[in-house]
Amino acid sequence: MTTALPNPGLGTFRLEGEALKTAINEGLDLGFRHIDTAQIYDNEGEIGELLAASGIARSELFITTKVWFENLNEEKFIPSVRESLAKLQTDYVDLLLIHWPSPNEEVSMEETIAGLVEAKKLGLAREIGISNFTMDQMKRAVQIAGEGEILTNQVEVHPYLQNNAVVDFCQQNNIAVTGFMPLAVGKVLEDNSLAAIAEKHNATIPQVVLAWLKQRDIVVIPSSTKRAHLESNLNALEVTLSGEDVAAIEALDTNDRIANPDFAPAWDA
Repeated sequence: MTTALPNPGLGTFRLEGEALKTAINEGLDLGFRHIDTAQIYDNEGEIGELLAASGIARSELFITTKVWFENLNEEKFIPSVRESLAKLQTDYVDLLLIHWPSPNEEVSMEETIAGLVEAKKLGLAREIGISNFTMDQMKRAVQIAGEGEILTNQVEVHPYLQNNAVVDFCQQNNIAVTGFMPLAVGKVLEDNSLAAIAEKHNATIPQVVLAWLKQRDIVVIPSSTKRAHLESNLNALEVTLSGEDVAAIEALDTNDRIANPDFAPAWDA
């Protein structure tokens, strides 16, 4: 399937201050235009300032932010989105996501998705989507929002958590998959199997992993504060893996989930 999501994007989780400034400025200079943030990252204001100072036209940028679960009820949803827009110094985001489904559905799925749809209707978001939703939750979200409204589900995907059931469900239902933590917070760098594949392609391990995700038609949003790594991430999409390479990576799956807070949903196996 084709997707309106620029690939790769630039993730900003845990980035602030000088690290964030370096990542954004170097990333923009290299050609990144998809910037991913969230209300809970507490860096929307800094990102807004950096993007405004960059001189890059708003129309060239693709900005994603995410509504935190404490803001999912009808009373808080739209005001929280307007606050995000003010911080980001923009009239709209290109993509607005529900960051996590409401824990134990304290806010009903109907109310949650209604807020998302309303944000799009008001012009506060060009596209809408979800993050960390299970297959059952995706089914319900699509039923409420309508077919074709949910652009993406942003989920953890890397060689040790390949999330096949969720990825397959998304792709069968025309929902793009955005993969976060694609490098398993650096764990891939110590992997001998990945190192062997990288050597064969005269590439780095991160390039191999990002190329594998691209071949799965997954949009990636890795983060880095080093220009060389950012450039490497862009070039990764030029690497083409063989069937043998892919099989070796598939063998690494251990269902090793990193992002698993106590408010997470009951994950699909």
